[in-house]
Amino acid sequence: MVIFFQGCNFKCLYCHNPETINKCTSCGKCVENCEVGALSISEGKVIWDEEECISCDKCIKLCEHMSSPKLKEYSVEELVKKIEKDSFFIRGITVSGGECTLNSEFLIKLFREVKKLGLTCFVDTNGNTKLDDELINLTDKFMLDVKSIDEKENIWLTKSSNKLVLENLKKLLELDKMYEVRTVIAKGLNSEKTVDEVSKIIGDKCRYKLIKYRPFGVREEGIKVHGTISPEDSYMNELKEKSIANGCIDTIIT
Repeated sequence: MVIFFQGCNFKCLYCHNPETINKCTSCGKCVENCEVGALSISEGKVIWDEEECISCDKCIKLCEHMSSPKLKEYSVEELVKKIEKDSFFIRGITVSGGECTLNSEFLIKLFREVKKLGLTCFVDTNGNTKLDDELINLTDKFMLDVKSIDEKENIWLTKSSNKLVLENLKKLLELDKMYEVRTVIAKGLNSEKTVDEVSKIIGDKCRYKLIKYRPFGVREEGIKVHGTISPEDSYMNELKEKSIANGCIDTIIT
C-alpha cells in the first residue's frame, strides 16, 4: 500500500506530478469550476467528495498554486485503521509524496503502529531532509532519488542543494537501509556524470533505477528545458552499462 503525502521541498523542472508540490490554499477556484459538485468549502477549507468525483482532473489543471484539492486529512489512528483493513492482502506500506519525510513525527508514530500489524515500512524520499534516527530505525528500507551529482545543476533543476541528499545516501548505505536509488534521465542534464558517480557510490549495495524522462504532466517551464521526447533506448542502455561497469550490477531501466 502506498500512502502519498502532500507538499515537497524540491521543485523539479521535470516533475510530472507538480500538483503534489504545495498544499492547497483553499482559494476556491477549483470549487467554482467543478462541474459535478465534488468540491465545496467548509470553514475556509476545500473539501473533496471522493464519491462524487469523476476524476476529470480539471481542478488540478487550473490550480495556479501547484496543488490539488483531492486530498484527505488523517490522524495516525484513522490511517492505521485503514491500513489494518487491508493488512491480510499486503506485505507492508510505502510512504511517498510530495516529500513524506517533511512529516517525520507523523511517520514515526505511524510506523510504530504499523509494525504492530507485522507489516514492513518503506520510505520513498528525495533525501533532502535531516532524517530522524528513530525514523531510520523503524524504516525497513529507503528509496532515494539522486537528481544530479553536481550541486549547481541540482540547484538549477530543483531549487535546492544536493549536499544533504548525498549525505543521507551514504549514511543509509552504511546502515544497509537502502533498497533503491533512482535517477531521472532527461535532456539538458549531465546524466553521464551523475550515473557514473552515483553508481560508484552505491556499487552492489542496492538497486539503481534509471528512469526515462516522460513529458506527461510536466509544467510548461519543464517542457521548454527537457522537451517532449523521452531519451532513446540506446542511450539508456549505454548509461546502464556504465553503471554495471562501476560495480552496480543491479541496474534497471524504466
